[in-house]
Amino acid sequence: MTNEKKKCCIRKSGKEKCSGVSCKAKKIVPVFFAADDKYVPYLAVTLQSIKEHASNENEYRIYVLHAGVSGAGSEKIKSFESENFKVNFVDVTERLAVLSEELQLRDYYSCATYYRIFIAGMFPEYDKAVYLDSDIVVCCDIAEFFDIEIGENYVAGVRDGAVGAVPVFQEYTKAVLGIEADKYFNAGVLLLNLKALRDEDFYGKFSALLKQYKFAVAQDQDYLNVLCRGRVKFLPDEWDAMPVGGATQELKHPRIIHYNLTQKPWHYETVMYSTYFWDVAKRTDFYAFLQNELKNFGEEEKANDSRMEASLLALAAQERDREDNYYNKYLKKA
Repeated sequence: MTNEKKKCCIRKSGKEKCSGVSCKAKKIVPVFFAADDKYVPYLAVTLQSIKEHASNENEYRIYVLHAGVSGAGSEKIKSFESENFKVNFVDVTERLAVLSEELQLRDYYSCATYYRIFIAGMFPEYDKAVYLDSDIVVCCDIAEFFDIEIGENYVAGVRDGAVGAVPVFQEYTKAVLGIEADKYFNAGVLLLNLKALRDEDFYGKFSALLKQYKFAVAQDQDYLNVLCRGRVKFLPDEWDAMPVGGATQELKHPRIIHYNLTQKPWHYETVMYSTYFWDVAKRTDFYAFLQNELKNFGEEEKANDSRMEASLLALAAQERDREDNYYNKYLKKA
């Protein structure tokens, strides 16, 4: 390769910086996940769906943040790699231990749900990134989501359908967070403005809020909604189509499907959008495992799901009615 061509392919800050000589630089699309061994089969389906829609014109960098994934699990996920599709496992165990002490958490594993909040500080080379949960199927090139103009907003995401459809959750977000349900986003599918989050010390704000008040219902999603208030770009439901809430029909052209809460197609046959999941799953090494999981998800497990849902509703009502909840204690006077 000539020196001129080498100059043309220099990469910087998550983008290709080209000298305009003779080659076309590929756009880098960073996509982040948080997972452990038990999520590997579902993450495999998500990655399969992303790779099937990936363009040869882009370079996809997949980052799996974890605090322990076995060699067998990581090998299965690494098998998705190709020339323009790279998978990186990032062990955050030590970082979580430090953060646990800094944030005064008794059990540092409780930090696991907050992985997405730390991406900006952990990856200063990127100004923008995608975060996805592992219970997702992507029906388009994820670069289309990455390319959405975010402006000065901290995040871009979709209104949470479950919150919008359940009266107790609607009351909770308003009474505890001071946020109307139609302004409360789901944190499982996010486009992150990493530069703004770094420049405006989002982590410092989060740390201060975590020490001030412990949200118990949606945890990190509640913190994100409070801290991002007024700095959210809301997107159409097609970018985070969920089989929960008041939806009675599937969207005709979902771009990202998110099997949120207990609505897992590997547990229930009647879950909305389940055909999308199984169509992708059959092309992974985990198809038999997932089919077996569906077959063996019995009445006891279904009852546990029902109890969990009821417990979450009760907790939301309890927090709503607390005289010293976040809104009453810190926002009402203001």
